[in-house]
Amino acid sequence: MTNPLQLIGRATLGVFTEVGRLAVFAGHVGAAAFTPRWYSAEILRQMVRIGFYSLPVVGLSAVFIGAALALNIYEGGSRYGAEQFVPSIVVLGISRELGAVITGLMLAGRVSAGIAAEIGAMRVTEQIDALETLSASRYRYLYAPRFLAALVTLPALVAIANIIGVMGGWLVSVYGLGFDSTVYLRNTLDFVTSNDIAVGLIKAVIFGGLIAVMGCYQGDRSQAGATGVGRAATLSMVGAAVLILAFNYVLSTLFVEIGL
Repeated sequence: MTNPLQLIGRATLGVFTEVGRLAVFAGHVGAAAFTPRWYSAEILRQMVRIGFYSLPVVGLSAVFIGAALALNIYEGGSRYGAEQFVPSIVVLGISRELGAVITGLMLAGRVSAGIAAEIGAMRVTEQIDALETLSASRYRYLYAPRFLAALVTLPALVAIANIIGVMGGWLVSVYGLGFDSTVYLRNTLDFVTSNDIAVGLIKAVIFGGLIAVMGCYQGDRSQAGATGVGRAATLSMVGAAVLILAFNYVLSTLFVEIGL
């Protein structure tokens, strides 16, 4: 019978091994992304695929999150006569937390899994091996453009999601809860600060890097066959989502500590 301590130790070593491999891979991607040479055409193509094509799902998610947030804050505030705080809490929650997190999770499902499937298909069909045979670095030609594109496009998507989410809360509050439109918008603009917006955008940059790195990492390690590529896509989506939530907590704690 297997010793339980052996199972725990094996699992712990496996986790640390995987974290180490991911960290080394991320270091290689970062080094390729921030040193010449850059493939501008590929970066622009990935920006369109990651950013522009993600706008519909991000916009729809944001408007419903903002609407649901406003309804729940109103329901909770009405128990204590604090309905007037709905606009302030909606804009704070979306700009500092929900805008970046929801956008990151949406792109973890759409972008990270897509990158893993694409890279995985190239891995199992030996296209990556052929690329390196021609002395072309897979980190520089395949992974760095996706990494840079995610770093640039995710903050833009989060900024758009913040605006749409706040407007979703405004729609529900004005047309469903009886708020005055002018007062609601004035309270929103008076309460939000540049620090609140900066926090969300900083998180977006980091989430973008996590999404791209996880997709490239799982795709690079994909096993042969359709099952291997599908497993890589699933692992990339789950891994990116877990990392986004974990880093969100760490970053939120850090920002609170430094007063940002």
